[in-house]
Amino acid sequence: MKNIFVIFLLFLTAVSCNTETQKIGFVNNKDLVNDYQEKIDIEAEFKTKIEAFEKRTDSIGQAFQQEAQAFQLKAQSMKQDQAQAEYQALGQKQQMLQQRIQLEESKIQEESQQTIDTLIKKVRDYVKDYGKKNGYTYILGSNEAGSVMYGDEKNDLTKEILDALNADYKKPE
Repeated sequence: MKNIFVIFLLFLTAVSCNTETQKIGFVNNKDLVNDYQEKIDIEAEFKTKIEAFEKRTDSIGQAFQQEAQAFQLKAQSMKQDQAQAEYQALGQKQQMLQQRIQLEESKIQEESQQTIDTLIKKVRDYVKDYGKKNGYTYILGSNEAGSVMYGDEKNDLTKEILDALNADYKKPE
């Protein structure tokens, strides 16, 4: 019985001596990503793409409207079966235009999502490397869902990491 007590005491001593100080910090995920200059540049790039897309679709839509109006005037003087055939051709053209527009819109959305996903992975990897280089045991992420309900401001690494991220970011020329 005495031996068990000595072994237990030695085990407790070993465990208590083995504790190391843990360095813990946190970042505000939303601010870290949204204030990152590369994300701001990506959003500006996609805004330009979307504006160009909208101009093209408006232009195509107006041209089709004019064509449809011209057909309506012309159809009044046509034979019914000829007008019907041209009306069907016009309807097919409208469907093709809509499909082309939807395809281009989905390509822009997909490209945007892939770019943002890549950016988020890049930020996560950067935070991970930052933590390793600076001796952190944990770097937690705070978000709207409340993964970090409270953190002392001295442990908030958001600005520090954001500044480092932005300093490392080389804007494409």
